[in-house]
Amino acid sequence: MQNPERALEPVDAHPAVAWWRRWWRRQTPGHQDRFAMLAPLAAVVLFLAAIVSAFWYLRLEEMDREQEAVKRDVEYAQQRVRLRLLERQEQIMRIARDIGNKEVDAEEFMGRAESLVVQYPELQALSWIDARRRLKASYATPSLPSAQIRVAGEVLRVGETESTFGLARDLQQPVYSQPGATGDAAGILQLHIPLAERARFSGVLLGEYSIDGLLRYGVPTDVSAKYAMTLLDAKGRILAGTAVPPRNPATQLLPWAAQPNEFEVPVSPVGNSLVLRGQAYRTGLGVIGSGLFWLVIALSAMTAWMLIGNWRHTRRRMQAQQALVAETNFRRAMENSMLTGMRALDLQGRITYVNAAFCQMTGWAESELVGRTPPFPYWPEDDREQLAARLDDELQGRTTSGGFQVRVKRKDGTLFDARLYVSPLIDAKSHQTGWMTSMTDITEPNRIREQLSASYERFTTVLEALDASVSVAPLGSEELLFANKLYRLWFGVQTGGHLQMVAQAGVPEHPRNDESLDDVDSLVGLPTGTLTAAQSENAEIFVPELGKWLEVRSRYLNWVDGRLAQMVIATDITPRRHAEELSAAQAERAQSASRLITMGEMASSVAHELNQPLTAINNYCNGLVSRIKGKQINEADLLAALDKTARQAQRAGQIIQRIRSFVKRSEPNRTLSDVNTMVTEAVELAGIELRRRNVRLSHYVAARIPKLMVDPILIEQVLVNLLKNAAESIEHAQRPVSRRSVELRVIPTQLDEQPVIEFSVLDTGSGLAPEVMERVYEAFFTTKVEGMGIGLNLCRTIVESHQGRMQAENIYNGAEIAGCRFSFWIPLSGASNSIANKDAGVIA
Repeated sequence: MQNPERALEPVDAHPAVAWWRRWWRRQTPGHQDRFAMLAPLAAVVLFLAAIVSAFWYLRLEEMDREQEAVKRDVEYAQQRVRLRLLERQEQIMRIARDIGNKEVDAEEFMGRAESLVVQYPELQALSWIDARRRLKASYATPSLPSAQIRVAGEVLRVGETESTFGLARDLQQPVYSQPGATGDAAGILQLHIPLAERARFSGVLLGEYSIDGLLRYGVPTDVSAKYAMTLLDAKGRILAGTAVPPRNPATQLLPWAAQPNEFEVPVSPVGNSLVLRGQAYRTGLGVIGSGLFWLVIALSAMTAWMLIGNWRHTRRRMQAQQALVAETNFRRAMENSMLTGMRALDLQGRITYVNAAFCQMTGWAESELVGRTPPFPYWPEDDREQLAARLDDELQGRTTSGGFQVRVKRKDGTLFDARLYVSPLIDAKSHQTGWMTSMTDITEPNRIREQLSASYERFTTVLEALDASVSVAPLGSEELLFANKLYRLWFGVQTGGHLQMVAQAGVPEHPRNDESLDDVDSLVGLPTGTLTAAQSENAEIFVPELGKWLEVRSRYLNWVDGRLAQMVIATDITPRRHAEELSAAQAERAQSASRLITMGEMASSVAHELNQPLTAINNYCNGLVSRIKGKQINEADLLAALDKTARQAQRAGQIIQRIRSFVKRSEPNRTLSDVNTMVTEAVELAGIELRRRNVRLSHYVAARIPKLMVDPILIEQVLVNLLKNAAESIEHAQRPVSRRSVELRVIPTQLDEQPVIEFSVLDTGSGLAPEVMERVYEAFFTTKVEGMGIGLNLCRTIVESHQGRMQAENIYNGAEIAGCRFSFWIPLSGASNSIANKDAGVIA
């Protein structure tokens, strides 16, 4: 079938014309009217732009021609001035040659100078200056000011033409210059021609030109009549002539207000120090040109104004039609884009309207539903009686504001849940013409609601079965939002237990019931997002009412109603605390047993150590008895012997007291302990064993080392155990006497950016094998024949109980193991840090 649009086109139409017609017919009437009104306006604007562009182009062409004329005339004037200067230069150079050949004396020079000055008005004066800058002869025009007239015999003043005089002498060529004077001398141009007598410099012939005369007589009359001619110096200052005054800046932006045409060229042979500039006098466009231009502008503006008025009138006329079309399209688009199904019934229950969403939900087309009466095709067979009763209630006006839920059958037979809302349909005359029903598919919300309900039941079941107490309470309120079964068993249904655990756990309490704060939000101003994202806080508390130890974990959370709440989870850790206390008691007994074992192993060494002072006491007493019986002792010797006996007894008592304090079982007592004292005590105890095994012991403690918050007996036990193990390792390795040494070092350092005190024991034994290194801290693991395997394990337990770390490493000399280093670090506590800072202040 032929397209009706193509049928209207002429057979011989051009393709571009045919395309234009098709495009025009596809436009709406509103767009066609808008284009029809904008096209003339655009044509007028384009015509005006073309007129302005043409006028501007012609003006630019005229300006280019004027600029070329100025350039040509200024260059012609420059040639005339140049020729005039060269002619005067040639004449003065003839006189200079005659003076150099001694053919002219001073009197004849005056005559020839006078003829030149009189013949050429621009030449103001001609002077003969010898090599000593003395004026031999000079002639000047009578019009020259008396201050510039030179007298024969005078010497040129210092600075006057001095540089040019020297330049002419050095170059032996004519040199032009302008004296740096002011007033009348500013308009003088000087020519220095060197004089040579037998190839020797004998002075200069100085010719002085009037720059104003040079401009007046050098520039052709026809050029000076057309242009404002001026002579400028190197800095652009006017030396002669007058310039065209500058234009008004306000008129510079007009298209016909062009800049004055001018051209500059240096005057040869003077050079850039004398520039000739010509400026064309300003000319206007004329009344006829400006009038035509403004006439075109006025006519174009009038035409545009009339077209705009006609277009605005057409727009107002079409507004009603466009508003009606837009409103209809909007309502139709809104109905088609709604996700809620809409159905309209008349007063007899017949379907009069359904939207696209209703058809999409049910699967029935609009033509299949409009005009149908009950029972409708989307009613399930099992629910028809119920739905008929509902429809009867609707028609009678018995509807509920909250709507009601029904099942709807799709065209393919599947069912879905829907909620219907019914309202009266009122026309423009306020008469009811039927009923409007909106339908929403709630199958997915029902499924989600069922899942949430099941999830809530599972969640509640899990929380109720937990072995931990869980409670949630809002901040600033006595309300208990949630409590599981164990919480209710322990504390009932009140918030007292929740608040008690929060207070005992040390969680920061926020002010409540404060009149100065907002009654709605007690945490006004606090960053609640940061609170809810923070990690939970843990604490262990004892509840006397329950007789239990509880581990309390708390964190902030946003409750379902948006309030900031605090959740507390409490776990019964009473059995664990009892086990920890039992483990601590066993560890304490293990420590005491370890010290007893250590002293048992050192028993022979201790007996040997005590034997020396006891033997000395016995010898002193026997000697005193013998000398007293023989009456061979005086009072001074008696006192000296008794003093030595007392010191030996004191030494034996100190050894016994140190051993008693080391092996004595006592409760852990952490105090600020002096490191030097602990090291001294440990060295003296272990020194007995090291001397028995013929091992040298050296120790170093850093100066001004801070005190540590430790149990000194336990730290001494670790040091003694490490020193004794070092001596046993050296003896097992059978090192020679020169290599039987143990070094103990105590220095402050940094570990993971935390200040610590490092204790290290370095021996020269055979080190630890790799398999031993992995199990060296295991309980009951030992490499000794008679060892129990609790020494290093106990040492590590003691160090870690002081929040420290312990490490063992072999020392290598090339590929050979040269010894082993056991190190442990004890962190500085707050009190230790303050003491260290105080010591640092004293040092400073």
